[in-house]
Amino acid sequence: MPKPISLQLNPALLPMGSRVCVAASGGADSTALLLALHEAATALGIGLSAAHLHHGIRGSEADADRDFVRALCLRLNLPLHEAEADVPATAAVAGEGLEEAARNARLGFFARLLGNGAADRVATAHTADDQAETVLMKLLRGAWIEGLGGIAPALPVDTDGRPCREGGVGQIVRPLLGATREQVIAFLKSRGQVWREDATNADPAFTRNRIRAELMPLLRTFNPGVVATLGATAELAREEDRRWQPEIVRVYQELAVAGRPVRGGGRAVSTAPDEQTVAFDLARLKVLDLPARRRLLRFAAERMGVPLNSAETARVLQLAGLAPPDSLPDPTVPSRPNSRLQLRDGLRAERSVRELRLSRG
Repeated sequence: MPKPISLQLNPALLPMGSRVCVAASGGADSTALLLALHEAATALGIGLSAAHLHHGIRGSEADADRDFVRALCLRLNLPLHEAEADVPATAAVAGEGLEEAARNARLGFFARLLGNGAADRVATAHTADDQAETVLMKLLRGAWIEGLGGIAPALPVDTDGRPCREGGVGQIVRPLLGATREQVIAFLKSRGQVWREDATNADPAFTRNRIRAELMPLLRTFNPGVVATLGATAELAREEDRRWQPEIVRVYQELAVAGRPVRGGGRAVSTAPDEQTVAFDLARLKVLDLPARRRLLRFAAERMGVPLNSAETARVLQLAGLAPPDSLPDPTVPSRPNSRLQLRDGLRAERSVRELRLSRG
């Protein structure tokens, strides 16, 4: 009799006594995660449920996905949490892309489940292949080191579903990051379990789909183990970010000052409820080495809700007169006192004689 196929799960993400809710779309990955955790729940000592969000995007196909998840949970005798969202309408109002709006809807749904005590962990079915694709997407978009960390195995989320450094209402965990998509399919077939196919996963309009269908097969001709290689790169990047984070928090607390200097001494802080301003003395910034400068400015911008990419960070450094001497200057960026730079999402950088200020609002 053939040995049963199992899936590699990360038990460190699922401590005994935790209440785990699996985000179940009906696709192969989430179906496999739900089955694997159902089989291992007693041994792990966890409570298990499932959650399904109807995005309001694919009409009758999405209805069929929901019915599939309902039937699966009924067969497994698992509680199912359901919700609906009109993602196209939300995207239109917010001026977001459909992918971003759908992701935000899911994160909000997960946060509600964590916030109301339905679970303390929401498990999503991201695999090693998803990790490799994410690292490539981030690299192509000019991500920084933490961006190359890709999909974190565990991510604390706040009440609005947004990732946070610590605390929050609970965690989103990815127990399947050690398993490949090929292993997921083999596991499902060994159980005689069918799954739903989302037609949008083959739509070349989405960057991830083109990476999956075109770039990954090409990269495998150079390195058959590229999925594992990119996964290792992501892990190294996350470790680097963890190492830097406490140091940058310390430097920020030492160097950052709120508001603007006023004549006669002191500083003026805006009374506008949504305005944020932080300043750094240019002489003290100059003492820092280049990696610390970059991370400090990006940390300050992130606190204002705007994660800067590598190109944007380089432009702010040029404005401050702190760009590397061998870097190619951007002709659109001034680098003299009393200059300003408009960045995205309402973020501004301004240089005075003595300070570099970041403000938003």
